[in-house]
Amino acid sequence: MDSLGSIAVFVQAAETRSFTQAARLMGVSSSAIGKSIARTETRLGVRLFHRSTRSITLTSEGALFLERCRKILAEVEAAEFELCNAASAPHGKLRISLPLVSGLVMPVLTEFMALFPDIELDIDLSDRMVDVVEEGFDAVVRTGNPKDSRLMARPLGGFRMVLVATTEYFKAHGVPQTPTDLANHACLRHTFHATGKLEPWPLRREAGDPEPVLSTRMVSTSIEAVSFVALQGMGIACLPDFMVHEHVRHGRLQRVLDDHLEHAGTFWILWPSSRHAAAKLRVFIDHLCARLFPANDGQ
Repeated sequence: MDSLGSIAVFVQAAETRSFTQAARLMGVSSSAIGKSIARTETRLGVRLFHRSTRSITLTSEGALFLERCRKILAEVEAAEFELCNAASAPHGKLRISLPLVSGLVMPVLTEFMALFPDIELDIDLSDRMVDVVEEGFDAVVRTGNPKDSRLMARPLGGFRMVLVATTEYFKAHGVPQTPTDLANHACLRHTFHATGKLEPWPLRREAGDPEPVLSTRMVSTSIEAVSFVALQGMGIACLPDFMVHEHVRHGRLQRVLDDHLEHAGTFWILWPSSRHAAAKLRVFIDHLCARLFPANDGQ
């Protein structure tokens, strides 16, 4: 392989931490990856990886080389992009991972498909923490603070968690005035699929106050299932404000204990920093930034 090809092989192996995974993503054999790395090490006169039977890790020289190689590949991709016909419509396949909030994301995605018919979307709806680089995603949308140095990030919009139930439920069971009142209510809870742990309700407590007791009526790994049951008047749910905004506006749900909640989050779109943002990805990012949270305007 030529030097540029060897650099691409090295970056893929370094980011996936696996010759086998790098080979799968590049469509070659794992032995070809290993031989390419060995030739690069011989040419440079340094060892780039520590190898074991189960994994590979970068040496200090390899880590330094990786940062330079990422910049080289990004510049090459940028140059290729500039030479392409800038007037051509964005096209190609985008592999995207999105959280399990289809009511939020699917209208935005179908609108995107109508605007850009030459872009094919391969959508993974999942709350699991995917590895963007290793699993070959072009981009993912997730909450929380981005911490992976291999990824670029752009905020898409913010949200708050709110407690809601139907007016009929509150007429029958009373409106809780403090978090301790929740012990006498049917609480509809969300559990994390990966761990099975209950998602905590972000209730503010004063110093010395005991943790509020939540009388659980139902648990589910699907936040949309929790929302559906709340809309049937079965109890109180803790849900993102974007999910219940329209229901609250039309009187189907009522918010309670807003002054006792202390949660705010942000959705981010993340993509590999080693890749130049092609037109198909740039228009996708711009579309999500413009359209994902219009319901929160003025809230």
